[in-house]
Amino acid sequence: MAQSGVLLWVKAEPFIVGALQVPPPSKFSLHYLRKISTYVRTRATEGAYPRLYWSTWRHIACGKLQLAKDLAWLYFEIFDSLAVKTPEERLEWSELLSNCMSEDEVEKQRNQLSVDTLRFLLFLYIQQLNKVSLRTSLIGEEWPSPRNRSQSPDLAEKSSCHNKNWNDYSHQAFVYDHLSDLLELLLDPEQLTASFHSTHSSLVSREAVVALSFLIEGTVSGARKIYPLHELALWQPLHAESGFSRLSKTFSFYKLEAWLRTCLTGNPFGTSACLKSGKKLAWAHQVEGTTKRAKIACNSHVAPRMHRMVVMSQVYKQTLAKSSDTLVGAHVKIHRCNESFIYLLSPLRSVTIEKCRNSTFVLGPVQTALHLHSCDNIKVIAACHRLSISSTAGCVFHILTPTRPLILSGNQTVTLAPFHTHYPMLEDHMARTGLATVPNYWDNPMIVCRESSDTSVFRLLPPCEFYVFIIPFEMEGDTTEIPGGLPYAYQKALRQREQKIQIWQKTVKEARLTKDQRKQFQVLVENKFYEWLINTGHRQQLDSLVPPAAGSKQAAG
Repeated sequence: MAQSGVLLWVKAEPFIVGALQVPPPSKFSLHYLRKISTYVRTRATEGAYPRLYWSTWRHIACGKLQLAKDLAWLYFEIFDSLAVKTPEERLEWSELLSNCMSEDEVEKQRNQLSVDTLRFLLFLYIQQLNKVSLRTSLIGEEWPSPRNRSQSPDLAEKSSCHNKNWNDYSHQAFVYDHLSDLLELLLDPEQLTASFHSTHSSLVSREAVVALSFLIEGTVSGARKIYPLHELALWQPLHAESGFSRLSKTFSFYKLEAWLRTCLTGNPFGTSACLKSGKKLAWAHQVEGTTKRAKIACNSHVAPRMHRMVVMSQVYKQTLAKSSDTLVGAHVKIHRCNESFIYLLSPLRSVTIEKCRNSTFVLGPVQTALHLHSCDNIKVIAACHRLSISSTAGCVFHILTPTRPLILSGNQTVTLAPFHTHYPMLEDHMARTGLATVPNYWDNPMIVCRESSDTSVFRLLPPCEFYVFIIPFEMEGDTTEIPGGLPYAYQKALRQREQKIQIWQKTVKEARLTKDQRKQFQVLVENKFYEWLINTGHRQQLDSLVPPAAGSKQAAG
């Protein structure tokens, strides 16, 4: 048990949503981050400290670290998306961008944005979570795990790092192992030696401990309330242990570090706690095969709103449809699902889909990140703040997103398409998550991977292959059409198809068939339609929706 009954743990969200699933730029090493930490303090009057403005970060990232501007913006924007903002503020930002007529105007708007400097430095440092280290690779911890299939060209980049974003043991180990570095990064320059290290007399400012609350929070045993780290560290009964001096208004570096190490424990709202003691949900609607394999767990009965998690695994040959308070604002992980149709029609915080095959996922608006890894032949339909994909083959994404989709390493035949569905509560859910219909960058991906910037890895869905998607469930709500409508080329393709149907119906009518001929003709058409259902795999999708009494109301439960 920790001293004074204080329990501290590493927060999950900065790692689940904030750590990009690629090895970080080499210039995000501790050596360069220490230089940035000193540099920003000397430029406090130039928009560098305590708030770092986009224009200053662009100068540091592009001028000093030699990063491409797109990459500099990507990390800045990911961090900004983690900041606590109201949905109204997010919608206002989308409106400002959608009114920009040129790149220069976009840049002017971006120049108004600033982030907390010290927290941003911590955010850049935790990108090391997904660094592939040769030393640990040789020991075996990070050895790439080949999948037994020929479509995976980049085994060298596909380490177990993709599991680390959801592994709370990895988060805890990372912070524990790098705690001295994290604290030194936050120190004022005069508290460091010439080689950027702390000394026995180094003092940590209150601002630095407030910044560390980005990664650490906790509670006092017996209390239900969760506190940011700085509130506990500044709590008067803990001053002796946390090393806070009321005279200097600072913390002793070594006392603070020792206190943190003593109190750090497992995250009570992390993935492992959710799987171990979370509530098991009997959501899967049985179609065929066995439901015993499916595991769905959540922690909403114990977790505060910002810590909700749902983990879903091994749903096989089933249709699962939910719009539930359990999902609202939750981080969702979907793992090893196969030949299934999964509808999660609630506003979600983040979604990770991993090692799934031959399935369709229809999601409510995702407030932060939607990430796919190691999936084959998946269709995803979602409005999300950001989409990122790695090691996928033959996947189709019908997306509405205000940021450029990120194509990370190891993907093959990615198809991007416009968002093409709606359900009654969709616009209400989008408003709650701060997602607007414009700007929409579904067709302008950014390729972020080491092997190449080869654009042949993706294609835009040809309009002739485009159909709208109908969500087959009854729900309350006002949305009756696709938010934002469809791009002109896709709308035109739909109109042409409708015209063909009208011509066909007119031809049948004008053929003046007898009653027997009409019956015979109907049987022929139905047989052809049935053949088509089987050949396309849509038969299973339809079968999984019966009996109608249970199926049509499923989403509401």
